[in-house]
Amino acid sequence: MENRRLLMISTDRLIFDEKSDVRARQIEYAKDYDEVHIVIFQNSKFQIPNSKISLNSFQIAPNCWVYSTQSLFKAFYPFDAIKIGKQIIKQHGITEITCQDASLTAMASVSLKKKFVIPLEIQIHEDLGSPNYAYNLTNKIRRILAQRYIPKADKVRVVSERIKRYVVSLRRDLKEIEVRPIAVDTERIKNAPILIDLHRKYRQFDKIVLMASRLEKEKNIELAIKSWPEVVKSFPKAGLIIVGSGSQISNIKSLTSYLLSLTSNNSIIIENRVDRDILVSYYKTADVFLNTSLFEGYGMTLVEARAAGCRIISTDVGVAREVGATIVEFNTSDVASTITKLLQS
Repeated sequence: MENRRLLMISTDRLIFDEKSDVRARQIEYAKDYDEVHIVIFQNSKFQIPNSKISLNSFQIAPNCWVYSTQSLFKAFYPFDAIKIGKQIIKQHGITEITCQDASLTAMASVSLKKKFVIPLEIQIHEDLGSPNYAYNLTNKIRRILAQRYIPKADKVRVVSERIKRYVVSLRRDLKEIEVRPIAVDTERIKNAPILIDLHRKYRQFDKIVLMASRLEKEKNIELAIKSWPEVVKSFPKAGLIIVGSGSQISNIKSLTSYLLSLTSNNSIIIENRVDRDILVSYYKTADVFLNTSLFEGYGMTLVEARAAGCRIISTDVGVAREVGATIVEFNTSDVASTITKLLQS
């Protein structure tokens, strides 16, 4: 198809980082189009560190431009995106619209679709159908919005068969549902050298369980920490290494300190987020990779850990079953006993 011009509404602010995987993926994605214009939900206080780039718009590839909504409040994101989207559509003759979630970016995209009669694709990266998804008010609202907007899409793109089944339950008549897993270079992971050996870095541990995650409530890191005292009863020299950053860091550190004070055992270590090559080395030198998320749309770390040859324990989320993870229930006794059994084997 000639003259394909895409408008994308997105929340992924990592595109502002020129070294991010997100920007690299979007540049690659843009090669299928004549033009791609990406509008990012972003507040007016955001600044790109060490950069003189104007946030109003800037170019990341010969045919790809990025725009920030520069909104005063989060509630304004969809409305500011609509305003910018209208200008882009009029000036560039947009032929397709895509949005990166089924709620707020979909709100803006459905409005633009309706006004300009342009085909709309909704991308879904979250497991909206999970019983744990609506664990807070924000996600309850997101699911309600998704149920409203998904039926208005001409095409839906999802990252897993699990999410596809949910979409089908809402739109049995929708024929265009594409399953496109998040791209992971598994061959690169398999062939990557070990830069840092966790067992050499933490010589005090004879067994190491690794977690790598955003430290947010839905990642349910507390379940792993609360399970850990039972593990060290069987493996006093085992260590739990948690790698990541996020809004829950203070709560996680407080819980860790409290539990360790009861056991007189310094066996949980929290590290800041590391770059991808270091994380691959961590996968390769850990004894077990652990995931206790409430829900996952996909679970990229699960795929990476499998590619690195690490044994995996996970709650039944995302692609956990597909990667051969040992599935655990959402309770401390099952998590602890499963870790213990795997370490014993």
